[in-house]
Amino acid sequence: MYRKEIDAYIDSHIQEMVEDIFTLCRINSEKAEPKEGAPFGEGAAEALRAAMNMAESYGFAVRNYDNYVGTADFNDREQQLNILAHLDVVPAGEGWQVTGPFEPVLKDGRLYGRGTADDKGPAVAALYAMRAVKELGIPLSKNVRLILGTDEECGSSDIEHYYKIEKEVPMTFSPDAEFPVINVEKGGLPAHFTGAFAESRDCARLISLDAGIKINVVPGKAEAVVAGLEMEILEDTARQVKEETGIAFTFSQEGPHIKITAQGKNAHAAHPEGGNNALTGLLVYVTRLPLGECPQIICLKHLLKLIPHGDLYGKAMGIAMEDELSGQLTLAFSMLKVTENRLEGGFDSRCPLCATRDNVLLVVKDKMEKIGLTLHNDQMRPPHHVDGNSLFVQTLLKAYESYTGKKGHCQYTGGGSYVHELKNGVVFGAAMPGTDNHMHGADEFAVLEELVMSAKIFAQVIVDLCM
Repeated sequence: MYRKEIDAYIDSHIQEMVEDIFTLCRINSEKAEPKEGAPFGEGAAEALRAAMNMAESYGFAVRNYDNYVGTADFNDREQQLNILAHLDVVPAGEGWQVTGPFEPVLKDGRLYGRGTADDKGPAVAALYAMRAVKELGIPLSKNVRLILGTDEECGSSDIEHYYKIEKEVPMTFSPDAEFPVINVEKGGLPAHFTGAFAESRDCARLISLDAGIKINVVPGKAEAVVAGLEMEILEDTARQVKEETGIAFTFSQEGPHIKITAQGKNAHAAHPEGGNNALTGLLVYVTRLPLGECPQIICLKHLLKLIPHGDLYGKAMGIAMEDELSGQLTLAFSMLKVTENRLEGGFDSRCPLCATRDNVLLVVKDKMEKIGLTLHNDQMRPPHHVDGNSLFVQTLLKAYESYTGKKGHCQYTGGGSYVHELKNGVVFGAAMPGTDNHMHGADEFAVLEELVMSAKIFAQVIVDLCM
């Protein structure tokens, strides 16, 4: 119903949609220090203001929830459907080539820029879906609300704030991954561990090691500083380790010491196979150097045995597992800081439905204790599962199939989304299956044709669920 009208409307508003996406993507909305009226920094608050102004200009009733979240309502009738999207972004990072992270461009059918795919582009696609239904005059007997948050990438405290005020509605989807429908989200163990040791008295020693920007990002870069080694030894070891791991190493002088920079490829921790971990690559390198066999180096060697370079599934840690509905456990070693007398690190494990505190957390805690490290986690994040045969999920799949001509199905993800804590929330779009849009990486992009298709699908879903 209304397929032709929706197609025609969205197709005639593509340029406007692109301009609105670019307006939001020019704003650096990385999480920053909180200020009065800006709980996640001025950039996130600015993005929220811009989006609310946009929605209001298209005739929707908007509300700002203390600059944590903003909403746009289609009408004032019974709440039926919520669409949850977010305006904050992960740190820009390095390695951008097509354009600067906050200088969005359209090139070869792709919108490049931080946030184009995650999640400003999909947020605007959802807004245009609502706009299409509204301006086409399609009558809705129930309300659809677009909810735009500003802290999804750093713990979702924004949406937690929102649900302290508002109740969950019967149906919710978040356009924050890919089609068809993600109805299972793995649980997780965002591990935090520490250790201490006596300082080395050897001439050849590790002064420091620093890797990682966020627990949920596989680090593409890592650095270490060493003392007492000749450059020839450093370069010979680098060639050997690069051949084994694919990690590249460069060197620079820092006073009497030498800084080593490891370059790999970052990725989302939910999909570690898409990256090449510079942290674990650097550990391989450091532990191959002829450094004094001090407690610090011994600890790092033990740690590398527990999380070897290339072990993405927790095999060495003893927690590898999988099930039919939610797939394999994954493990991304994402944070590590080492000084001459202490260590602090973290890894991000995404755990299937079969994972428990006993067969994951307690196993890790025991392994860590045996090498002198303390795991500070006492709980795991539970998984999320919505019945794939429900009317809600089947309606989403029907709309997807109708507009794409592809068979719809339910799937799982290692990523956590806004809907993880909701009883009847799923992830729906906005990328098509198989599209690698460099989410959380350099040169992030969204395929314009896919965003246009998403807007059409979302509009159809609104009609089917809210008429």
